[in-house]
Amino acid sequence: MAKTLGDYVAEARRRIQEVDAETLDDWTRTRDELLIVDVREPEEYRDGHIPGAILVPRGMLEGAADPGYRHRHPALCDARARPVVLYCASGGRSAMATATLQDMGFEEVYNLAGGFEVWEAEDLPVDEG
Repeated sequence: MAKTLGDYVAEARRRIQEVDAETLDDWTRTRDELLIVDVREPEEYRDGHIPGAILVPRGMLEGAADPGYRHRHPALCDARARPVVLYCASGGRSAMATATLQDMGFEEVYNLAGGFEVWEAEDLPVDEG
């Protein structure tokens, strides 16, 4: 039977760790080494994102995280031993992205449960632009 997007997301969620928005908000103040990665598309990021988050669209993630790739993202490549939290709109894309970074050897990587939708719903800080 062919897999659906939901199947891929469910498989990823079974093998990753998630954090809730309240925990991530606390970590932004208490974990200086934290890296937050927005895996949405550039227009979504421009409409609003978590303060301090870097943009690495899901389709570019593997290359951006590969230190040997010429289009790597230095902040992401240098974060293999740092805590990294990924998010997207609702948590599906970022769940798959979190699983990918785990596979690539990132030591402490999390998915924001519920994504940016929950972050905004909880009235947490948002940067625009």
